[in-house]
Amino acid sequence: MHFLEQVKRWLGEITEIFLLLVALGIVIQILFGSPGTTIPFFGGVVANLTQLIDGLGQNGLVGLIALSIILFLFYRKKAVV
Repeated sequence: MHFLEQVKRWLGEITEIFLLLVALGIVIQILFGSPGTTIPFFGGVVANLTQLIDGLGQNGLVGLIALSIILFLFYRKKAVV
């Protein structure tokens, strides 16, 4: 069981790092990018997020359910501290 707890902890830390990189990519895209361009290493973060939100919005109730599942997974209490 100790191994599984360690893996959960690592995956949680990796997820947090990726979320910080997404936030950094958004800030860099807003500050230094022009519409329609991609920033090296980060790509088109803002365009990808816009497409994701647009896709969820077009799907009505299914999009709302998918969004609530995504938010639940990100904001739930951590089982392993």
